[in-house]
Amino acid sequence: MMYFHMIRRSLLVCLVLVFAGCDELRHIAGQPGGHRPLTNQEVIDGLKQALVVGSDSAASRLSAADGYYRNELVRILLPPEAEVITRNLSYLPGGEQLVEDVILRINRAAEDAARGAGPIFARAIADMSIRDGFDILRGERDAATQYLRIHTYDALYGLYQPSIQRSLDKEIVGGVSTNEAWNTLTGQWNRLASSAAGRLASLERVDTQLDDYLTSKALDGLFVHLAIEEEKIRTDPAARVTDLLRRVFGEQRAV
Repeated sequence: MMYFHMIRRSLLVCLVLVFAGCDELRHIAGQPGGHRPLTNQEVIDGLKQALVVGSDSAASRLSAADGYYRNELVRILLPPEAEVITRNLSYLPGGEQLVEDVILRINRAAEDAARGAGPIFARAIADMSIRDGFDILRGERDAATQYLRIHTYDALYGLYQPSIQRSLDKEIVGGVSTNEAWNTLTGQWNRLASSAAGRLASLERVDTQLDDYLTSKALDGLFVHLAIEEEKIRTDPAARVTDLLRRVFGEQRAV
C-alpha cells in the first residue's frame, strides 16, 4: 500500500512539473491569454524563417549592381596596407583614377560573390536548436545575427572565399579582372617603392592578399545587412511576410 502511495505521489509531482514547464514555455513564447500557445517547434520554425528571409534579403541587396560600391555602409575600399598608395597618388601617373578603378572592381567582385550567400546561410540556419531559438527570441535586437556570426563565420569563410577568388579572376570591366587591376596598381607602386627615389622617400611595398581581405570585408557587409533585416522583422510588422513570423514576433513583442 505504501508503495502505491509513493508511486501516486511521484506521478503528482511529475504532473506539476509538466504543467509548470508548459506555463514557462507559454511565457517564453509570449502568449497572451486565450490564444493557443506557440509550440517549441513553431518558435524555432519562425526564427528560422526570419533568418532565411533576412539573409536572402541581405544577399539580394548586396548582389545587385552597386550593392556594395554605392552603399556607404559596406563599400569596400583599398586594404589598410594600401593607404601608403592613396597618400602618395601624385607619384603615379593617373593615380587617382587608377585607384578608383580598382575600388570599383573590388566591389564588383563582392557583389558577384554575394549571389551565393543565401544558400550558405540557409544551411547554417537549419542546425539551430530550440534552446538557441528561445535565447535569440529574448535576446538583443541583433541576437540572431550575432549567433550566426559566432557559429558560422569560419564555415562561411571557407565556402565563400573560392567564390571571391573566382570573382577576382573574372573579367569584369573592359576585359580586365579585379586581380589584374590590383596587380597593375600594386605593381606600379612596388616598382616605385623599390626605386632609388622610393627608398629615399621611405616608400613601403604593398603585398596584401586581396582574396583574404575582400572575403572578410564582403562577409562583414553581409552581417551588417542581416542585422538591419533582423531589426526590421523584430520591430516592423510589415516585414513579417508569413503568418508564422507575424505570430512568433507579434506575440513575443506583446509580453
